[in-house]
Amino acid sequence: MLAVLLDIEGTTTPISFVHDVLFPFSRNGLNTFLETQRGRPDVIADLTLLQEEHKQDASGGLQPPALIEPYVNWLIDQDRKSPALKSLQGKIWQHGYEDGSLQAPMFPDVLKAMERWQKASVSINIFSSGSVLAQKLLFAHTNFGDLSGFIDGYFDTKVGKKTEPLSYQKIAGKLGFHPNEIYFVSDVVLELEAASVAGMKTRLCVRPGNPKQRAAPDHVVIRSFDELD
Repeated sequence: MLAVLLDIEGTTTPISFVHDVLFPFSRNGLNTFLETQRGRPDVIADLTLLQEEHKQDASGGLQPPALIEPYVNWLIDQDRKSPALKSLQGKIWQHGYEDGSLQAPMFPDVLKAMERWQKASVSINIFSSGSVLAQKLLFAHTNFGDLSGFIDGYFDTKVGKKTEPLSYQKIAGKLGFHPNEIYFVSDVVLELEAASVAGMKTRLCVRPGNPKQRAAPDHVVIRSFDELD
């Protein structure tokens, strides 16, 4: 094993943190954030992309609510993997991490596994639907302290959807590894299937609180990163 590619939600971090803490935090902080930060070029870019997505939803007959806050909350309720939404959420979460309001809980085996992998010169990387900014903030502010020093690369949906094999082929190319030299670990079978088609080795991570996945005999089940070695 030369590299690991890790999902976050339900893999390194409980799903409850994302749905019960991060999502409400971004929902509650949206208005205040826009009141003070709306003029930033990167925020303007996010809002422009949201407007385009809103138009697509409207033309597709989805009857989305009005911009900005109702539409953003609608996307959050759907857990839409919207790059614009994820980028905006990451910026809102940044304030929470920096002022200590947010701290990401890691499962107990994560730190020890990262220490072990780094010592063995295994490349540790992240692939999440959350923005790269959100990923970096999460690993820099955990219950084990700053874990960002263990992470070699971060990938979000700008590289492609997590259910498309091409996304994993692109990641392998960017990491400089052949796909079969990479273990992808996720709690979602559809993502594992895409990674497997791309040639990666896969592990289905079963953690407390994760939704039950359909039977997937092609993917070895693990309940701790200790089993990945």
